Amino acid sequence: MGQKTHPVGIRLGIIRDWESNWYDERGFAAKLEEDLMLRKYIRSRLQNAGISKIGIERTAQVVTLSIHTARPGIVIGRKGSEVDKLKEELQRLTKKDVQLNVNEIKKPELDAYLVAENVARQLEAKIPFKRAMKKAVMSTMRMGAEGVRVTCAGRLGGAEMARRVHARDGRIPLHTLRADIDYASLTARTPHGAIGVKVWICKGEVIGR
Repeated sequence: MGQKTHPVGIRLGIIRDWESNWYDERGFAAKLEEDLMLRKYIRSRLQNAGISKIGIERTAQVVTLSIHTARPGIVIGRKGSEVDKLKEELQRLTKKDVQLNVNEIKKPELDAYLVAENVARQLEAKIPFKRAMKKAVMSTMRMGAEGVRVTCAGRLGGAEMARRVHARDGRIPLHTLRADIDYASLTARTPHGAIGVKVWICKGEVIGR
């Protein structure tokens, strides 16, 4: 009977902030759907840019998107050509004025989404799951994380029966609300079926916020 809450959701308003910052009583559903569409479009459009999260802020006519990426050069392009092209496409999709901010992630090894994406890509490239998981844990701990846990679930290595395998190092205090836990889950599409990848990274404790 393991009832687990989302590690980021439980910390919202305590040490974490919302990725979408806007309020609308009447058109909430339409705006939420638009947020999901924008995130999906940007991720599919910039698959190799190492995008971790996309923050969205709204005013009456302007949508401001903050793209957090490990490879800002791919997003911006030569002399800003790519970012201008992306801005035009998003304005055509939303029929609103779109502003883009590109933020670089200095340490991608400490970002749960990017670590999960890296493991999922390796699984899709038929790299042994134990090696991919061990390498992810080692590189994250080397960059100064207090703890990391990687879980893969599915037909690992093409086995007949699906199973769940964990790799972990350090501490992951899931009940301590001041603990800065970054969490992400992704799906790797392999020839044997879908494999779920989950990553928890503890970056220390936030005190006095």
